[in-house]
Amino acid sequence: MAETFLSIQNVRKSFGATTVVEDFNLDVGAGEFVSFLGPSGCGKTTVLRIVAGFEEPTAGGVVIGGRDVTRLKPNQRNIGMVFQAYALFPNLTVAQNIGFGLKVAGVGRAENDRRVAEMLSLIKLPQFGDRYPYQLSGGQQQRVALARALAPKPRVLLLDEPLSALDAKVRVSLRDEIRGIQKELGITTIFVTHDQEEAMSISDRIVVMYGGKAEQLGTPFEIYNRPKTKFVAGFVGTLNVLEGQVSDAASGKVRVNGEEITLHERLNGSATGDAVSLALRPEAIQLGRRPGTDASLTGTIADVHFLGSVIRVKVGLGDSTVSLDTFNNPSLPPPSIGQTTDISFSSSDILVLH
Repeated sequence: MAETFLSIQNVRKSFGATTVVEDFNLDVGAGEFVSFLGPSGCGKTTVLRIVAGFEEPTAGGVVIGGRDVTRLKPNQRNIGMVFQAYALFPNLTVAQNIGFGLKVAGVGRAENDRRVAEMLSLIKLPQFGDRYPYQLSGGQQQRVALARALAPKPRVLLLDEPLSALDAKVRVSLRDEIRGIQKELGITTIFVTHDQEEAMSISDRIVVMYGGKAEQLGTPFEIYNRPKTKFVAGFVGTLNVLEGQVSDAASGKVRVNGEEITLHERLNGSATGDAVSLALRPEAIQLGRRPGTDASLTGTIADVHFLGSVIRVKVGLGDSTVSLDTFNNPSLPPPSIGQTTDISFSSSDILVLH
């Protein structure tokens, strides 16, 4: 990570007797793109509003560029913010919307016009300056909102679920554009979303939040492949959970559906006879016994969904069911419901959920 530019230190926020953010800490490097990911009500927007200055923390503070800004007003922090609702002024043109913050800051007409033209080019709408918001699509309006936030050259960019009101295709396109612009400008950015795919695709690091706390901080690779808590494992990506019982804690042996497998991960704190939850990503499981795997279980085909290039198969293992995807082979029919089958996987891909 680059040298820390934004630091959120021991932040807590309470509304009366209700605490919505608890002991939140995060250092963001200069030019880094960090996403806050979590379900509604987990505290991610509250932390963002504290950084922006719209909420005052009950405890803790915010430091930007080495300066404590905790008690400063939003307009004293030099922060750009993009909201879920575009919040454009309907009576102002696109150019006037983009230049609004510059005008308030007392920037001269010539510099204002130059900066607005630069922003219109950056968001790929150079010919739209004279239009009004109602004449733009949702994606175009959000581009204008982004340009307005960037025009005053803020030190930090905050985005509060800016894509949630857009349709799926526009979201994918615009999120890539936002990431491209952020990289081009090298601006330190925090992006709030409840969409895991969105966060995984554009972030340098992700903070997964739940119940007002940071459950895990890491790169998308780390968050997906090495979740540290049961919540993170279940919230990020698709997860199969197998319920088993420890048959030999010392050697890491677990019995699942009457069959024994040996775990690669240590069973710290577990004793023989304890119940244990094991997690496997669908892509880690293969139908049949395959070379290169060291664990297998026998189950029954519970369901089959033909999805074109991929066949999604559900296999029942006693009280548990696992899902896996296999590529469609035109010369081989898909498995039949009720058929007995083996599944195989590597013990190193099993996560023990705590």
